[in-house]
Amino acid sequence: MSTPHQATAGGPLRHRDFRHLLSGAAASQVGAQVTLVALPLVAVLELDAPAFQVALLTAAETAAFLLVGLPAGAWVDRMRKLPVLIRADVIRAVAMASIPFAAVAGFLTMAQLYAVALITGVATVFFDVSHQSYLPQLLPKEQLVAGNGALETVRSSAQVAGPGLGGGLVQLLGAHLAIVADAIGYAVSALFLLAIRHKEPAPRPEGTDTSLRAEIGEGLGFVLRQPLLRVIVLTTGLGNFFSALLLSVQTVFLVRVLDLPPAAIGLMLSSSAVGGLAGALCAGRLARGLGQARIIWLSALVSGPFALLWPLAGHGAAAGLFAAGSAVVFFGAVVYNVAQVSFRQLLCPPRLLGRMNATMRFLVWGTMPLGALAGGAVAGAYGPRAAVWVCAIGFLAVPLPLLFSRLRTMRDLPAAAPDGPGEGPGTDPGPRAEAPASVN
Repeated sequence: MSTPHQATAGGPLRHRDFRHLLSGAAASQVGAQVTLVALPLVAVLELDAPAFQVALLTAAETAAFLLVGLPAGAWVDRMRKLPVLIRADVIRAVAMASIPFAAVAGFLTMAQLYAVALITGVATVFFDVSHQSYLPQLLPKEQLVAGNGALETVRSSAQVAGPGLGGGLVQLLGAHLAIVADAIGYAVSALFLLAIRHKEPAPRPEGTDTSLRAEIGEGLGFVLRQPLLRVIVLTTGLGNFFSALLLSVQTVFLVRVLDLPPAAIGLMLSSSAVGGLAGALCAGRLARGLGQARIIWLSALVSGPFALLWPLAGHGAAAGLFAAGSAVVFFGAVVYNVAQVSFRQLLCPPRLLGRMNATMRFLVWGTMPLGALAGGAVAGAYGPRAAVWVCAIGFLAVPLPLLFSRLRTMRDLPAAAPDGPGEGPGTDPGPRAEAPASVN
């Protein structure tokens, strides 16, 4: 059996169980990035779906955060996290494997793509909430930033390698067969998670009122009572709205406007993701040098304007503008995410981690199906380039909530809250707002 204390000497990579968690994340992320290219190409190239129907795929996948986002946190807090992670991986592997099977058998439809997107989305909600709540059990508090940075490095590396691999597989085998890589990735992830030896403690029983509604309300109340969490919710929700808008029309824009073949699309997305990898590698250093709170709003403010390069992309070499803009925006997004996720994990009492993370996901990812539907509607009425323009202009507004908050005057974020609802320095930053701030 391993414990988080084993990770205190050296970095988190010295911890065997964390290495297995990281390896599982790598396997699932590579597969997911292949599907990022392959799934919409199944709709565009093999089922000849119009722009709005393609956008509905993004809406279906992200709708789960609205449908089960809040109760998922309360359920996860009642359970051990590792079994939830393993089951979610198995469900996603089976759902993804159904697509190439149906395509080869000749009965694949858009309805099945929507069903798979919704099922994998629900499984992803439980996986993500459990994953963010499980990490603090493996690592000591002082290594959470490094641990989250390592996970972001893996995710960003997969974003570099996965789309290029996906585009090549689509070009070679067809879009539906390329999705096999995603099913394999989730299955391998489940095997790595099964190898973790850490003995997870049973969830602490709640008080006399153990109704699901009361537990959801406690998690929601904790987030809404924290001024810094509220501004992070508003900023991240706005960014996710416009990110989903772009994601919903991206494939249609690259295929039907820029005339790129699948392999070129994969390379385009891989080169864009280099910025995210750089952000993951630099996030900890930037937070230490500039301050954990300061880097939150600086990362969004500096990177956002580069989104204007997306709609300026054209044929030939001008298509590179799309990749260049994405690389800088991804850099800022990853630095922002490492900082704010680590802060949330430090601020929240352990017994509320599942509900806090689920509440945050409900609030900030719940905007994504709305953004996807908006993207599909604009693309259907005015064309994909118009939708990309709306997205690019919207990114300019993302850092505004941060700039008008106390966060802008801080260097360091408040310390962790004690184990009680709505308590601790996060409830009232007070005098700490006068200090230059840092974000984690």
